[in-house]
Amino acid sequence: MVGFAEVRFKGTRKGYFSYSEIDLRPGAHVIVEADRGEDLGEVSAVGAIAERKCSSSGGCETPTPEHRVLRLARPDEVTRCDGLRDDEHRVRQKTRELVTRHNLKMKVTEAEWQYDRNKLIIYFTADKRVDFRQLVRDLARTFRTRIELKQIGVRDEAALLGGVGRCGRELCCSTWLPELRPVSLQLAKDQRLSLNPAQISGCCGRLMCCLMYEHRTYVEARRRFPREGRTVRTGRGEERVVSIDIWSETVSLKSTEGELRTLTLEELRTEVGQPRGRRVDRDKKERS
Repeated sequence: MVGFAEVRFKGTRKGYFSYSEIDLRPGAHVIVEADRGEDLGEVSAVGAIAERKCSSSGGCETPTPEHRVLRLARPDEVTRCDGLRDDEHRVRQKTRELVTRHNLKMKVTEAEWQYDRNKLIIYFTADKRVDFRQLVRDLARTFRTRIELKQIGVRDEAALLGGVGRCGRELCCSTWLPELRPVSLQLAKDQRLSLNPAQISGCCGRLMCCLMYEHRTYVEARRRFPREGRTVRTGRGEERVVSIDIWSETVSLKSTEGELRTLTLEELRTEVGQPRGRRVDRDKKERS
């Protein structure tokens, strides 16, 4: 029977592989087929979970992955892979020297050896397109292997390098976040957060991924309140909703005479005479 496995490599790189007659469990180190050779990675999911993650990420172009898990890695092979990780510091330094020599406007972020050293991946960021053909030739001559230069965005760079966020914990993108999704400014607006970029941006300089975590809770909580700017008919006549506070569950109203007052949501419902759980403004009535 053919199984399905998700295998993670250095940083956030991952791939999907088929396997058979191997007892695979998450956390196991395995040798897998790679382009023109073999690579070593760690199993992060197997079976239906891996297949579902592959489908949701768009990484499955065929029912069965093109490459296979060959076997479980031996302890000495894992040790050898750790040695490659140590050598990547030298690779980064040498690559940066060559970039400076060629006067290229690109920032070398990370380097990754394939386990069999048949390929070397260099990750970099750049604002514009870069002509690195001569750089590739010099890198191939220096490291005597096939070179792949891979341009990434600043969010991918943060996920690859890791770090500590403003919350004091390790970056979500480099630890547990399975994929990077677009984050819009509307998320901050819906949560009434400061729109100052310094307050809502992460280490990568883009909007923080965590703006998405509680967004649905804020939206659902606000549905219980009348919208700001709407007019509601209370025991004192028509009053305009000035502001709401979902945490204290209060609504601030302003009468036509300019008088301000604050009610709890329950008190407002009582004055308006609408049942619990319905919006207390006249949106639905106006639409009908």
